[in-house]
Amino acid sequence: MNGFFNIMKPPGMSSAAVVAVMRRLTGEKRVGHAGTLDPEAAGVLPVMTGKAARLFEYLVDKEKEYEAVCAFGSSTDTQDATGTVLETGSNYPDIETVREKAQEMTGEIVQRPSMYSAIKVGGKPLYARARKGETVEVPERTVVIYSIDIIGEEPEHGVRMRIRCGKGTYIRTICDDLGRMCGCPAHMRSLVRTQSGAFTIDTAITLDEARELAAQGELAGKMIPPDAPLGHIARADVPEKYRKMVANGAKIPVAGWEGEALLDGGIVRVYLNDAFWGIAQKQDGMLIWKAQIAPEE
Repeated sequence: MNGFFNIMKPPGMSSAAVVAVMRRLTGEKRVGHAGTLDPEAAGVLPVMTGKAARLFEYLVDKEKEYEAVCAFGSSTDTQDATGTVLETGSNYPDIETVREKAQEMTGEIVQRPSMYSAIKVGGKPLYARARKGETVEVPERTVVIYSIDIIGEEPEHGVRMRIRCGKGTYIRTICDDLGRMCGCPAHMRSLVRTQSGAFTIDTAITLDEARELAAQGELAGKMIPPDAPLGHIARADVPEKYRKMVANGAKIPVAGWEGEALLDGGIVRVYLNDAFWGIAQKQDGMLIWKAQIAPEE
């Protein structure tokens, strides 16, 4: 089973645990995920199976979308609802103030995530160091926030918001920072990822649905073809006369047929008779394979 599954990860389950379930259901040894979600978060988790795992670095994961509830009144050491309260306050902002401050956070911003994040310092995740009682200076990182839309108010001083952002963004840090900007401590109460690159929540399936489909022998029907999330990469259709070279994973000369898509150093999706064969790069007049995936017969 070479392809992708768009899984709706439930809260309280790690991304690695989702992979373990899908490994059992598909019978594939090579199963991985793209874009880790924290255990307490829910939402879209792209799962790669079989040879599709080779395509991980070519997926577009730069654009993500989340729905989060920011709860005003307390901040925590983890910046979410699972942590220890660090500060409390009752100067609750009105929704217009929250909307105004949220707009100030769009664009390229600098974040300093919680000590309980997965960022590695000295080869170890910060959360592992934190649990051992270590104190480490958390490095700042530059991230991109495309938009923050305030959807509405929630019970107990919560505000629901939709965030579109680039990779590496910590939504709980946005909540923590938003609290500081509004003059009232805040943390992230809940989080759902609604989009990760080409994968969206409206086409995601739950693990229970995956189990039921597997029991019926119909899980493969929900598998997304390996080239489906790669539409952002230029396409190259190799002439039939090079079939043997393609099948053998050999370098393919491009003179006479390359077209405008094949710029020197460019990455392309390779097709032969409309069948996807993988990813290659043009170098010195030749297509050199980066990740080959022979179509299933």
